[in-house]
Amino acid sequence: MSPASSEPRRRVAVLGGNRIPFARSDGAYAEASNQDMFTAALGGLVDRYNLRGERLGMVVGGAVLKHSRDFNLMRECVLGSELSPYTPAFDIQQACGTGLQAAIVAADGIAAGRYDAAAAGGVDTTSDPPIGFGDDLRRTLLRLRRAKSNVQRLKLAGTLPANLGVEIPANSEPRTGLSMGEHAAVTAKQLGIKRVEQDELAAASHRNMAAAYDRGFYDDLVSPFLGLYRDDNLRPDSSAEKLAKLRPVFGVKAGDATMTAGNSTPLTDGASVALLASDEWAAEHSLAPLAYLVDAETAAVDYVNGFDGLLMAPTYAVPRLLARNGLTLQDFDFYEVHEAFASVVLAHLQAWESEEYCKERLGLDAALGSIDRSKLNVNGSSLAAGHPFAATGGRILAQTAKQLAERKKEQKGSATVRALISICAAGGQGVAAILEA
Repeated sequence: MSPASSEPRRRVAVLGGNRIPFARSDGAYAEASNQDMFTAALGGLVDRYNLRGERLGMVVGGAVLKHSRDFNLMRECVLGSELSPYTPAFDIQQACGTGLQAAIVAADGIAAGRYDAAAAGGVDTTSDPPIGFGDDLRRTLLRLRRAKSNVQRLKLAGTLPANLGVEIPANSEPRTGLSMGEHAAVTAKQLGIKRVEQDELAAASHRNMAAAYDRGFYDDLVSPFLGLYRDDNLRPDSSAEKLAKLRPVFGVKAGDATMTAGNSTPLTDGASVALLASDEWAAEHSLAPLAYLVDAETAAVDYVNGFDGLLMAPTYAVPRLLARNGLTLQDFDFYEVHEAFASVVLAHLQAWESEEYCKERLGLDAALGSIDRSKLNVNGSSLAAGHPFAATGGRILAQTAKQLAERKKEQKGSATVRALISICAAGGQGVAAILEA
């Protein structure tokens, strides 16, 4: 999707999106599967944009936590929707970057002319994670399945291990054993990220999202599901003063801990999907583009043996993206920085402001500089909505496109308006994208 390509590339419009309200884990969606939730989000998109019977070029998305039955999740969701059953689909996964990465993949196909329209997003449930078994039990069960006689089965049954070795997914990095929160706490301490700044950012996220809901901003971005009409993590009365009363939960052993349940995202269930298309397809379907997905960049860091924090890859992705498009960090009307943890957002901003970091880590000649904080996550983000891992990218993409369309209308279309999206992901990865209207 890079503008540097010599091949003629079509513009990729973001026409809108839909998501179900996000719910805290083990709550409203405790009995809902990934397929249930993404089918609901996709169904809302079909209803909103009159896509019944429509054959899209592709539906692409994924989930971070998947049961074995979900091996063809996106295709099953298509078949459960009112889209044409001739719509192909496939799954991808890049941890918390899944939803945005799905949109990038879909956009590449549209830009290259392989198809004209696509839906992209993601879904996750932490209420119903896949539970596995230890290797000994699993191998014995497989041998039982292959046994040819009851005698063989009885012999094998006698070898079943006493310890079933049940394996419940852990929110930790396989190579370090630390959770994302613990990794973020290390970075926060290294960079001196203050507790009060984290609480203020978290309170602002709740305040901005509550105001956006109240003014109807989310009316055409969210469809009800299982009795929920708004994200149930949203706390309109949140304040830095209230958040200051919470005890730290990450980085406690190291001392001077600053990260709490209030300035970190909770485990969350939810699904989101965005609709992307060429200008021609949009016109044929009488749909006005909200914005255009201009370019994107994915980066990774060596958080195992290197000096970078687990969630710092976006600090690398953004300057590469800016350089390729001839932009500075200040050339944006909006900044949508995923709020996995308030400390991570602040760490990214501080890194870009640091001449030392930008020169030594990013190989730049100078610091990228600071941003206007009033342009940051203006309609709330993950700290307020919650963070169903693979669903976050679709949420951010759709609401950012709408923000740009609103600003463009306010300015009566006089000039280009632009947004920068940045999402950190497990495994030391990060995804960034530029939207314009």
